[in-house]
Amino acid sequence: MNNIFTVFWKEVRENLRDRRTVINTLLTGPLMAPLMFALIINASISRELAKADKPLPVPVAGAEHAPNLIAALKRSGAQIKDAPADPERAVRDQDADLVLRIPADYAKSWSAGEPAQVEIIFDESQRDAQGSVARLRGMLNAYSQANGALRLVARGVSPSVMRPVVVADRDQSTAQTRGGGLFGMLPYFFILGVFIGGMALAIDTTAGERERQSLEPLLVNPVRRGALLAGKLGATTAFAFTSLLLSIVAFSIAGHFLPTDKLGISLQLGVHFALCTLAVMLPLVVVLGCLQTLAAAFAKSFREAQTYLSLLMFVPVVPTLMLSLFPVKTQDWMYAVPLMGQHVTILRLLRGDAILPSQFAMCIAGTTAAAIVVALVTAWVYRSERLAISA
Repeated sequence: MNNIFTVFWKEVRENLRDRRTVINTLLTGPLMAPLMFALIINASISRELAKADKPLPVPVAGAEHAPNLIAALKRSGAQIKDAPADPERAVRDQDADLVLRIPADYAKSWSAGEPAQVEIIFDESQRDAQGSVARLRGMLNAYSQANGALRLVARGVSPSVMRPVVVADRDQSTAQTRGGGLFGMLPYFFILGVFIGGMALAIDTTAGERERQSLEPLLVNPVRRGALLAGKLGATTAFAFTSLLLSIVAFSIAGHFLPTDKLGISLQLGVHFALCTLAVMLPLVVVLGCLQTLAAAFAKSFREAQTYLSLLMFVPVVPTLMLSLFPVKTQDWMYAVPLMGQHVTILRLLRGDAILPSQFAMCIAGTTAAAIVVALVTAWVYRSERLAISA
């Protein structure tokens, strides 16, 4: 045990001497993601809300053909403007978000009681224009429904005849479940924090020492390889766990600066969430620390190890993308799968859903079993005499 602690303290002390690395792994990494996340969410929401409060600019081609429609759009908050000479080109060149075109036969169709067609010219690929298109379409639909009801009343027909089925929405979501849907990428940020926290030390304790040719003198000491590995893994996981803890604290603080009240959501990132997240993430910290050390053991230089670990960083993206692209009902077996179990558990904690003790146990047990397997494989690699060879 003394040998393990000696190696552990040696690696921790050497890593702490490199202040730039410590700042990047323990401060910049865990703090930049929550800061950028909060800034982006705030900026996008504030922009959309500001646009919703302002009059909607609507360039109209053929406004003279539908004066009543134009008047109704103005009352609804539209700011009517002259249309460009080439509406399609103006939309493609992003000179206008949309253009409303009213054909010359609009008045004739309207007077005949026939459907009068108008065209909304827009570019679906321009995300910034989608809100404006939705607002204009809503105005036109409201105008159409109001006048359709008046036509029925004029003919002695109740407007309710056109609505044989009335749909009443009964939304079962809560403010917290909606918040969990918005922050679905939060588990990936936590896993990414673990990666960043342990990457530098995992590379330096293996590939870095091989490149400096200091690993061979360390291995010839009368100390068991298992004790050396345990000390190195302990230091790597300690920094990774610290990075995770800082990420959780940073996101908890950033959550107070998000306009959750404007979105009608609730974000509960308190002590209960932090403790449960740390509990389910702890065995995953060991898994990722062992994987990083294992990948670095196959590299003969610091740069080569960086390449391997950069590719390894894409592994946590897989369950996140799968659950995002193919949303399925959570099954009990998912808790036992490493990475997926943490993703599902953290999301359910965000949503405020009840998690059974057995599901917590499955998540921790499944990832712990994976950690033991990866640790044994890493220990087997460390017993190889070629580990100390730097060329």
